[in-house]
Amino acid sequence: MLDRAYAVLHVKAIDLEQRTIAGIASTPEPDRMGDIVEPLGISFKNPLPLLLYHDAKKPVGRVTFNAPTADGLAFTASLPIVDEPGTLRDRVDEAWQSIKAGLLAGVSIGFRPTVSPEFNKATGGFRITKSEILELSLVTIPANAGASISSIKSLDLAASGRDSSRDRGPLPIVRVDKDAQPMEQKTINEQITSYENTRAAKHGRMTAIMDKSAAAGATLDDTETEEYDGLVAEIKAIDAHLVRLHALESTVITKATPVVVTPNAAAASDARGGIPVIQVRSMLPKGTGFVRYVQGLAACKGNLMQAFEYAKRWDDSTPEVGLVFKAAVAAGTTTDATWAGPLAPLMPLTSEFLELLRPATILGKVPGFRQVPFNVTIASQTGGGTYQWVGQGAPKPVGKLQFGSVSLTITKCAGIVVITLELARTSTPSAEAVIRQDMINGIAAFLDVEFTDPTKAAVAGVSPGSVTNGVTPITTAGTTPANARTDIQAMANAMVAANIPIGGAVLLMSSTNALALSNALNALGQPLFPSMSLDGGTVMGGIRVITSQAMGTTVALVQPDAILYADDGGVTIDVSQEASVQMDSAPDNPGVATTVLTSLWQNNLVGLRAERFINWKKARAGCVQYTVATYTA
Repeated sequence: MLDRAYAVLHVKAIDLEQRTIAGIASTPEPDRMGDIVEPLGISFKNPLPLLLYHDAKKPVGRVTFNAPTADGLAFTASLPIVDEPGTLRDRVDEAWQSIKAGLLAGVSIGFRPTVSPEFNKATGGFRITKSEILELSLVTIPANAGASISSIKSLDLAASGRDSSRDRGPLPIVRVDKDAQPMEQKTINEQITSYENTRAAKHGRMTAIMDKSAAAGATLDDTETEEYDGLVAEIKAIDAHLVRLHALESTVITKATPVVVTPNAAAASDARGGIPVIQVRSMLPKGTGFVRYVQGLAACKGNLMQAFEYAKRWDDSTPEVGLVFKAAVAAGTTTDATWAGPLAPLMPLTSEFLELLRPATILGKVPGFRQVPFNVTIASQTGGGTYQWVGQGAPKPVGKLQFGSVSLTITKCAGIVVITLELARTSTPSAEAVIRQDMINGIAAFLDVEFTDPTKAAVAGVSPGSVTNGVTPITTAGTTPANARTDIQAMANAMVAANIPIGGAVLLMSSTNALALSNALNALGQPLFPSMSLDGGTVMGGIRVITSQAMGTTVALVQPDAILYADDGGVTIDVSQEASVQMDSAPDNPGVATTVLTSLWQNNLVGLRAERFINWKKARAGCVQYTVATYTA
């Protein structure tokens, strides 16, 4: 896989006749993605191709790299002069003209890492210590916004010297102080300032010579005359050069393009003319970082310092796990207002797990739920106005909107998973997969049942009721696929009768019922529901079907926009090996004399307690309709 790195194009020379340019292709500065390519670790075999936009089908020349230094990698590139008409000449000529016109103002190296990149906590990217360059490309917009053809021209003017054919008389070449920053590293404005300072110093010296002569009451001697006349010529040369620099500065300002901040990598790629941003991403299954965090806590019995050392075994693939443990070890102080900042890396781990969990639940599959904060009162419309046709001269009806308020209190679902200490300490992919899948399946199955089971009523301060609880079920028309069409239509009619729009509504059913409908055929042997499958699909004009075995025989039509949903976006994990627990999915509350407790410590077990804060509630009655049916093909 070919990676790319962009750098400022520091042009040292540009030969208009030979079509050669020289400059810096790569620097040790972090790019916009936070990645660093170490120059001293770069290897290559000269010469290499010079391409357009990293397109191997568009070579425009050859490039030779100098020996890399700590400051960067210098290069010299040449574009050939092609005499024979054709696509090649057109492409090379276009590239050269684009360079001179400022349309191609950056360079980018195409490389491959020869050792595994190191995660860089400071930049949030990766540090590539060893790499091999395969090509150099001309690009429109480099990662560093300072690369532009205007700076290329200004650098060239500063380095190319004076064209004597444009002078009326010979002028000396004036250089700034020896200790000043080289011109090739300065902007036009910095060059103007340097020459103005040099001019002021020379003018001051001229004044000092004349003051000395006046004090002595004599003319200048030969040495003073030579020095004074030389200063006059040098100031004249500086003034002429300043005129050129000011003119160039004005041109640069008129042609300047503002830097546009791109919102994401895709937009940045479009801005560079379609050149993608190459990112190094983990090939591990989603949720692996979170599971390893849980494993580390379990294996070290909640001791964060030991867990930090334990997590070093994963530094090459999931370094963020160690960062979380290391951040958590740091002690907080009353004088440091940002002491908890290092704990931020924990959020990507829990978010990664939720990203994996949500698609497994009905809550994650159904689009359009109204997500709201906990403990906030939300106004909801419970009734609409009255509207009707009115004849000429007849009074208009008067109606009123009806509103209510709904709030979602903080509720949580929790569970304890008990595993052996040996499984917790095993870092093989199979052990990680066991833990990850168990947590996903357990939480997903629980939430789906709680969300849809008609018998699940709300318990104040403890748990929400299901969205079907309290809804009068519609009597099913039967078990055939034709009856299913009748049932779906009846649920839609009931929703419309309750003044709930059915646009965007989704149908929830078990995979068993969905399979039956997908296999149903009409009298001609054609699929009765052609857009249905075991995993869902659409029915009857586009109603989306979501499947979950937690639905059982319940088939429900839900309007997501009328259901409020609160989720804190995280999962809390606690670990213990010293606790004694009742190994029961419905533990005694409170415990009784016959309650059997199992000691985790005595049995070499580890308990993982997972908690997630989540709640939901219907904002409007009638937004959920359901029937109970078992369909057969």
